[in-house]
Amino acid sequence: MGKLDGRVVIVTGAARGQGEQEARLFREEGAEVVVADVLDEQGQGLAKEIGALYVHLDVGREEEWAAAVDAVVEAYGRVDGLVNNAGILRFNTLLDTPLDEFMQIVKVNQVGCFLGIKAVAPRMSDGGTIVNTASYTGVTGMAAVGAYAATKHAIVGLTRVAALELADRGIRVNAMCPGAIDTAMSNPDAAPEGATDALYRKLVPLGRIGRPEEVARLALFLTSEDSSYITGQPFVIDGGWLAGVSIV
Repeated sequence: MGKLDGRVVIVTGAARGQGEQEARLFREEGAEVVVADVLDEQGQGLAKEIGALYVHLDVGREEEWAAAVDAVVEAYGRVDGLVNNAGILRFNTLLDTPLDEFMQIVKVNQVGCFLGIKAVAPRMSDGGTIVNTASYTGVTGMAAVGAYAATKHAIVGLTRVAALELADRGIRVNAMCPGAIDTAMSNPDAAPEGATDALYRKLVPLGRIGRPEEVARLALFLTSEDSSYITGQPFVIDGGWLAGVSIV
């Protein structure tokens, strides 16, 4: 038996990276998985491979959320879980960040998460789960990612409010706060596997960048009954980065 047998779970940004690993793991654990993304070719390919449903979804557009949820309910008759994974990252100092870049990041990361909760929760089964992907930068600061950090701080706050408002239906809402994870978003130049570890070896106590499958295991924990008494919490998964700086 799988930890998610009989559950229907939507994963956004699931065509690659963390979302892909979450979709794969959830399917292995028995869930009916909905792969949601704007990368249609990759998303459809993954869905076919793992036996999932693919839906095109721009998370910043309310009408696309409505259509996606309709498609899921039509296919499965219910929705039990949501992983708001979709997000974008841009590197820029605050003073050099154009307004349109800032707003683009807000629309995908912050508004996308809000719209996901707003669209899915009313049609979610009581006892469902929502996992929002925040960031290490959602609980601390980091230079050159001001817009990204602002949205991830917002997601942590949104998670807590949603947890309070949905608790009477038994819907649990938690946030994951990954540090540096080896995905296309943090490694846009596609450096060879392991090459990015050098950048983090001195910064991260565990001495390496994180792997998307490690984040997927945390998402599984927060979506399964293993976390049945946990809601409204941010979970940092960063190799110890937030713990501080070693001087030896």
